Amino acid sequence: MLCASPSLAAQQGERSVEDATGKYHFLGPDDTLGIMEEEGKIKGYLDVVPGQEESDDVLSYTINLGSRKGDHVEFKTAKIHQKYYRFSGTVERGSGRHEGDPDYARLVGNLEIVTVNGDSGTESAETKHVVLKSKGKNEDDDE
Repeated sequence: MLCASPSLAAQQGERSVEDATGKYHFLGPDDTLGIMEEEGKIKGYLDVVPGQEESDDVLSYTINLGSRKGDHVEFKTAKIHQKYYRFSGTVERGSGRHEGDPDYARLVGNLEIVTVNGDSGTESAETKHVVLKSKGKNEDDDE
């Protein structure tokens, strides 16, 4: 029979993330994913700074469906300009040592950027494997 030593079990426990609540870096340098985890439900927002072709300063997508079961996290945002985001992956410990450190937690998985054709309603998705690192206490937006 195999038994894990207490120190090994403690180390593994330290590597899990009890609460995924926080702000995370997203795709662009000025983009932010903010999530609030409450009793297995994920709520929050995704602020995306659009490219030059769009006039809005920041597009703020609301997370309208989200859940966490164990280390598995899924969420889907509301649609803006015929586009929304869907994420499915895990929450993991990053290189930060303490809560509030940069990269304390990571969301690792597949992000789908879904575009909806306004006329036909058909969806096309671009899938990216992403590692979204949590922001540190001192990395809050300067806004």
